[in-house]
Amino acid sequence: MGDQEPGGTRDRLLRAAADLIAASPGESVPLRAICDAVGVRLPTLYHFFGNKEGLLDAVIEYGFEQYLDAKQKHESSGDPIQDIRDGWDAHVAFGIANPGFYALMYGQVTPGRRPAAQSGPTTILLALTHEAARRGRLAVDPDRAAAHILAANIGLTLRQIVTAQPDPELSVEMREATIAAVTGGHPGPRRTDASHAATTLLDLPDDNSVLGIPETVLLKKWLTDIARCTSPTDSDVTT
Repeated sequence: MGDQEPGGTRDRLLRAAADLIAASPGESVPLRAICDAVGVRLPTLYHFFGNKEGLLDAVIEYGFEQYLDAKQKHESSGDPIQDIRDGWDAHVAFGIANPGFYALMYGQVTPGRRPAAQSGPTTILLALTHEAARRGRLAVDPDRAAAHILAANIGLTLRQIVTAQPDPELSVEMREATIAAVTGGHPGPRRTDASHAATTLLDLPDDNSVLGIPETVLLKKWLTDIARCTSPTDSDVTT
């Protein structure tokens, strides 16, 4: 069996890196520890991945593969808006269950650079928002709707990883507020909960044990933007 095949050296290095990263969310995993787990030396790792960044890119791709496998187990309801709800919940559940993977997948931010593996979940979401638009269910452009949903979903998930406090109620509130914003619906009497989430996050230290300072600052910006988008406008107020 070749080194590039499943079970080969490259595959074993990738899985060892994934396991160590998943077991130590927010911590730096030494390359030597990965090599020791497989029983090879550093030059072997460099041969397959080039450098640490190449290895991390491969681990991110592996994480997205696991995420997409989990999403594809859910059958479509036939309603694109309900499928967006189900996808939101699956996204949050994956992040909470796999904080190490998730922090790499969405928390490691390089300006102007997006991991190619992110395109898979984005394509699925875009298909749903375009179908919702085709059925007359959206109040905004479908690409814009997908951007709003993804930003809110990622922000909410990263917040729960940072605080290490899963909050299903907040997730539902954020989900419904975001869906209401893109469909023109009304999320109900607790419409300001997205703003509350952003306010709560602003109290967190930028330097925390899970995400770096740039990632935490970006997360705060995401939630603040979502809170602004879902807050009532002057046209919403009846005089």
